[in-house]
Amino acid sequence: MKITDVRCTPVGVPRRKIFDRTVVTGLGPAAVSQYTLVELMTDTDHVGLGEAACVFDPTGAALATYIESQMRPKLLGRNPFDRSALNAMLRSSAPTGYEPALAAIDIALHDLMGKALDVPVYDLLGGMARPRVPLSYSIPFGEPGEVVRFSRECLERGFKTLKIKIGQSHDRDVECVHRVCEAVPNDVIVRVDANMSFGDATAALKFIDAIAGLHIELLEQPLAPDCLAETTRIRERSPIPIMVDENVWGPATVVNVISAQAADVLNVYVMESGGLEAARVNFSMAEAAGLKCMIGSMPELGIGTAAQIHLGVAVPNLDLAADCCGSLYHDDDVTQPSLCLEDGFAVPPSGPGLGVELDWEKVDNFRLAASGSAR
Repeated sequence: MKITDVRCTPVGVPRRKIFDRTVVTGLGPAAVSQYTLVELMTDTDHVGLGEAACVFDPTGAALATYIESQMRPKLLGRNPFDRSALNAMLRSSAPTGYEPALAAIDIALHDLMGKALDVPVYDLLGGMARPRVPLSYSIPFGEPGEVVRFSRECLERGFKTLKIKIGQSHDRDVECVHRVCEAVPNDVIVRVDANMSFGDATAALKFIDAIAGLHIELLEQPLAPDCLAETTRIRERSPIPIMVDENVWGPATVVNVISAQAADVLNVYVMESGGLEAARVNFSMAEAAGLKCMIGSMPELGIGTAAQIHLGVAVPNLDLAADCCGSLYHDDDVTQPSLCLEDGFAVPPSGPGLGVELDWEKVDNFRLAASGSAR
């Protein structure tokens, strides 16, 4: 089998509105996900699907140019079963922040291999460690009453873990967290995501002190990634476990987090890791260091979400509920069949490879024109 072409399709899919308005978190407003869909064509007519999803610069849609100009020439004529060698070659020349482009190719290579061998991707990742992945759902910025009502709606949909997004103001954030914890049953897991919104460790510790009496599973990414020493200081003083997210990209960044003793939990993204293979390495490194892990989300569309679910059922040390439900954060999706995201769990699609295919009517509907706007 040889790769004969690499095709990119940038798309812009609207995010689902919550509280009848565009979702806002510590990363800012999120109205549309602009990502790139990737197809690896072969001389056997098998097609591998990948997705470059990123909310940071360069965005997933912007990565199409890099994939076509820099990665495509290196992949043409190569055997997709040489996945590790291809990944190493592409990673060696990729700029920092281009891991989602690496992920798109790696996911497509896994999909190709699964289709050629007639096995699901999770078998290529070590087999099934669990039949389904427990899910978390994120609660965006809002008035405290809105946040409580939406939290209850999530529970009615079957979610048992809620992630409250903070970064509005100290008082508003504290009130939202307190009111949700008071409103939900004791068996519901509540976690808090700062999305790097604290200005410094002092502000983060002030917030932690204000919620320390509550049953909070963890606090995610209090500071920006370049504030690793300050994050270590927060972890050393916090009674609430600290999880890092934006600090965890390729495996080299995990070495930095472990060396600094800056986290109790790693939020491992397929996109930020640079693909399923690299994410698997990140999970193994965390296990060796005694750190817990979960899977994070940009949030992805159907291809990326399917890849996350395959990873989630395969890794033995998925310790916490994962964010593998990106499709639910969008008005629509570009794949078929629909992913099984029900009753607070994700089940891997049936069939070989990722188990999903592109719905071209929807792809064409969300395809981005050269100007960057959806047609």
